Amino acid sequence: MAETETAFDHVPRNSAGSFVLYLYAAIYRLMRQIHRLSDAGGLEFEAIFERYPFMADYFQEMRRNMPDAISWNDGSQWWRREIKAWEGTADAHLPLRALIDDAGLAFESCLAFMIIGLVEEDSRFGTLFAELQEPLAHRRPMLELVGQMMIDEALVGQSDPWTICRPLLDLGLVEAPNRQAPRSEWLLRVPTMLWDAARGEMSAHPTPWADHREAATFPSFDNLIAAPEIVERLKKLPGLIGAGITRLIILRGVQGSNTTEIVGTVGGALGRGLISVDASALNEADEAAFLGALCTMGRAMPMLSYDLAPGETADLPRLAGYDGPVGIYLGMEGGLSSHVTEKGVTLHLTTPNAIEREAFWSRALVGRDAENLNDIAERFHLPGGYIRQVADIAVAHAGLEGHAKVTAEDVRQASRALNRQLLDTLADHLDTRGDWSHLVASESTQDKLHELERRCCYRERLIGHLGPAFGTGANRGVRALFTGASGTGKTLAAKILAAELGMDLYRVDLAAIINKYIGETEKNLHKVLSRAEALDVMLLLDEGDALLGQRTDVKSANDRYANLETNYLLQRLENYQGIVLITTNLVENIDRAFQRRMDVVVPFFAPQASERLRILELHLPDDAHVDHAYLELIAQRCALSGGQIRGAAMHASLLALDERTPVDASHLEQALRSEYRKAGGTFPLEIATPPRESDGGMGGLVAALSNR
Repeated sequence: MAETETAFDHVPRNSAGSFVLYLYAAIYRLMRQIHRLSDAGGLEFEAIFERYPFMADYFQEMRRNMPDAISWNDGSQWWRREIKAWEGTADAHLPLRALIDDAGLAFESCLAFMIIGLVEEDSRFGTLFAELQEPLAHRRPMLELVGQMMIDEALVGQSDPWTICRPLLDLGLVEAPNRQAPRSEWLLRVPTMLWDAARGEMSAHPTPWADHREAATFPSFDNLIAAPEIVERLKKLPGLIGAGITRLIILRGVQGSNTTEIVGTVGGALGRGLISVDASALNEADEAAFLGALCTMGRAMPMLSYDLAPGETADLPRLAGYDGPVGIYLGMEGGLSSHVTEKGVTLHLTTPNAIEREAFWSRALVGRDAENLNDIAERFHLPGGYIRQVADIAVAHAGLEGHAKVTAEDVRQASRALNRQLLDTLADHLDTRGDWSHLVASESTQDKLHELERRCCYRERLIGHLGPAFGTGANRGVRALFTGASGTGKTLAAKILAAELGMDLYRVDLAAIINKYIGETEKNLHKVLSRAEALDVMLLLDEGDALLGQRTDVKSANDRYANLETNYLLQRLENYQGIVLITTNLVENIDRAFQRRMDVVVPFFAPQASERLRILELHLPDDAHVDHAYLELIAQRCALSGGQIRGAAMHASLLALDERTPVDASHLEQALRSEYRKAGGTFPLEIATPPRESDGGMGGLVAALSNR
């Protein structure tokens, strides 16, 4: 046989071929152990073949490749030598060889890994293990049995059971679920995803907390959608990583940013795939134990994504068996422990502009036409990662609606589905409908609302039309403060504004998210603000004076932490990239620093007589039998808020429904009296109509309660 030839030249030089060779080498060690037991007067070697015919098939296959005259001990060295020679002629990535070269695993430990996994490949080995381990009839091999199979007389002192199996446990390559038992009786098993990786079969979703993509699926640097300055910095990273100067790639940006594509492109340039990990779902005691080995076997770069709150610090899991580059996404808050930031490079991702968003949409909708893609990119200010998700849902929605092209309405419905999925547990979704004709407000209030609408419409384009003195202080965020008493139309105005802009509206009660525990209020704020910002929904912060109140002199720890919460919200709103509306009933209590940072302040006043009349007309049903003069009298004499008038109109409609008649003056009068009682006031009008005979219905009950 020539020096360049091996006994396994016929075996394909890929991960599948490597798996087969190691598998047969492991089975050979199992047969050698059975032969040892036979020589010691235990099991008869031939009897094993009779009881387990499948073992005879494996044995015959081996003998066709092995030399005719070779001892059992020499055979172990022969397998080691021939596999190494075969690997030397292979150019492809070999997962098992990577464990030896990159993770520092000994060849004997690698074979032990294969022995432990035999039952994963063929359940008949479980029955054989049970017989070999009697009276402890376990179908998985115990640590002692595995170690005995790997004992090599040529490696005295280096091949005892614990020396062989300990590296497998340390790297997370095998698990021992019964560690309360004596160590020699530990049952060993190979995690399913690692066995698949050994076969060269990495699925797109190997675990619930991780996704895998091959290197070839990522774009080149020139085709990466990102700001030019980011791309130029990324191009330098493969060289820095190869020289050992950089190991950590730390990304900061809004949720839903294109982090997977960015880190994957760097990994692809290094010939590595990507395993993206949701670090919040990672159980370090279990899953993290084998993450490093999984990356090494799959020749993949890990990227761990964190969603940290202000002041939180992340500790990277110990990636045992992996020594390559690592990607980390941190969001906008929190940080890494100082001992893990060595050799780290931090990149701050900018929110994509309209041109970049259109490129994301084009790539996400590949193979599907869109109706006016430019308008979609202008309208939906989503980061690249969310665009991919929304595009898939929009395509499905277009199919259901029978659209030949994906429309803006399809995208809006898809965005709404994603919003409900990611935001409904943090804020309340409000229906947005109607137009400005449905809001009755003073002329000054309407002017301010139209100014706010224009500011929202041009919030991104405005940045390019500002003078140089603005520098980097301006962003595409819009912050508005709605002031006025309860019932003056603040929430209605927010709903109409969202409807006019075609956006979803979510309401957060600031008073409800304040937590007495230190730091929890900031965490609650961070969750809702960062999610709403990334999804580009309109956020309504109700009862703003709960957190935007005047900061106080620090006289106690409570004062200090209350000021810290106010300072955090002040800073966060200043950098907010979305549209946020804040309402307050007590504008005099709002900290002046907040008012200065508001782009628009919209005052809402109690309605005047003409406005109260208009509100009444809008809320009464079309078939109401109420004299217009009486409506004018009510508007003149009843100084109610818009919310109170709305409540009275609904109450009057309920009374009419109970009597099966159209709404008339008596129904309206009873409803108005009820509103005054709720407010603790006195009804200012004389009785407009004579009292009715009680008919036993709701009208009679209300009349009695009103002491008419």
